[in-house]
Amino acid sequence: MTNRLTKLATQLAVVSSVFAFAGMAAAADPIKIGVAGPFTGGSSSMGVSMRDGVRLATAEINKAGGVLGRQIVLVERDDEAKNERGVQIAQELISKEKVTAAVGYVNTGVALASQRFFQEAKIPVMNNVATGSVVTKQFPEQAENYIFRNAAHDSIQAPMIVEEAITRRGFKKVAILADSTNYGQLGREDLEKALAAKGVKAVAIEKFNIKDVDMTAQLLKAKEAGAEAVLTYGIGPELAQIANGMTKLGWKVPMVGSWTLSMANYIDNAGPGGEGARMPQTFIQEPTTPKRQAFIINYLKTFNPKNARIDSPVSAAQGYDSIYLLAAAIKQANSTDGPKIKAALEDLKAPVEGVVTTYNKPFTAKDHEAITANIPVFGEVKGQRVVYAYGDDQKKASEVRVKK
Repeated sequence: MTNRLTKLATQLAVVSSVFAFAGMAAAADPIKIGVAGPFTGGSSSMGVSMRDGVRLATAEINKAGGVLGRQIVLVERDDEAKNERGVQIAQELISKEKVTAAVGYVNTGVALASQRFFQEAKIPVMNNVATGSVVTKQFPEQAENYIFRNAAHDSIQAPMIVEEAITRRGFKKVAILADSTNYGQLGREDLEKALAAKGVKAVAIEKFNIKDVDMTAQLLKAKEAGAEAVLTYGIGPELAQIANGMTKLGWKVPMVGSWTLSMANYIDNAGPGGEGARMPQTFIQEPTTPKRQAFIINYLKTFNPKNARIDSPVSAAQGYDSIYLLAAAIKQANSTDGPKIKAALEDLKAPVEGVVTTYNKPFTAKDHEAITANIPVFGEVKGQRVVYAYGDDQKKASEVRVKK
């Protein structure tokens, strides 16, 4: 009898140790976060910069012990700025990879096509680059919204662009040149609304396609209409063709446009003709705070970009911050359950110090936009990089700016 009891006790101990080991293994399972963006093609300077910002933040968090005692593992996918590819990736991240959350989306069209799958699966998405105003409001009929953003949406940027062109610089006649994507056309609508609010109508509204290399026809219409400035909504390669087209025509008027005028493939491809372009920016690559200084130093050391210039500083900074926001929510929720992370994001108890800003209660149940109009400043292309357009903006950037 004694031998039988001893044997049973030994068996129970083995079973207990197996379960304990399994529990420890489960507790140590990594937290998977999907990263979707264009890592090749015309949008890649934004996508790669975003991805590298995400990688930098993840490495820092993991080095400090991870979240809930678990390491973050990134599941990266190149959506090639194609809607259909974005849809495939979303389904794969959800069904196969079982991600806890997703960050990314650089192109508004890809975001709108893809994020519905995360919404259905109740998995939070942090849009860290796409700026179409509708992105976080895609599902108004649904009681819960799993789509968040820490980028300056176009309803912030368009009025800033118009304020700069019409009020600050006094142009009476402006033309709008926007690409044919969701991003370009939704941005054009926002520009027209902002102009209308000031009693102004664009003298010419022209459209172009991705990969177009000759903007002569559109620019001639703007010139003949008497445009004193060109307002733009597009991405780097085509924006450079606008600047180059002006140079060829011998017609140079200021370009004021969305934040994408800061992309490396605009600055480099436009060369001297791209100088002077102005655009809203949430982050400019200057060490105006200790946090930004550390970020810039670590980014340059880790990724060694050409000319010590981040290809898309805004994308890198917002990508970096998006991971810290998610990590804070997961920690507060003490869970990787989607609904619990969403609830935590909507009521973050502690401020999150980011590169763009210090996020103090950035989201609520009804407001999933972390960036408000007081945060962006104006950048200007000068000497083949983006600098502060105004001294007041540089001073403003050195202050801690929180959501209002």
